[in-house]
Amino acid sequence: MWLEQLKTDEDLKLYFEACTEEDPGDGSLIRAALGDITRARRMTWLARETGLTREGLYKALSPDGNPEFSTVIKVIKALNLKFHIEPVHVN
Repeated sequence: MWLEQLKTDEDLKLYFEACTEEDPGDGSLIRAALGDITRARRMTWLARETGLTREGLYKALSPDGNPEFSTVIKVIKALNLKFHIEPVHVN
């Protein structure tokens, strides 16, 4: 399974950055990346870290999920990731 390749914090960071850059604007790739990273790190552990239920996390991070922004931030922080925003330079 390719999720096993997400072993180190650097792997997670690079994958998350790539998905945030390629997201079409609807959050689908960001949500998918968080779901993938969460499965790679164990859903039960993340539920405990965020104070959310496993079922709630699975639903929120599923392809059809629509997590609240606060849930996304809780997941990002629990995974020791940083949500970074910078201006896009258009020429």
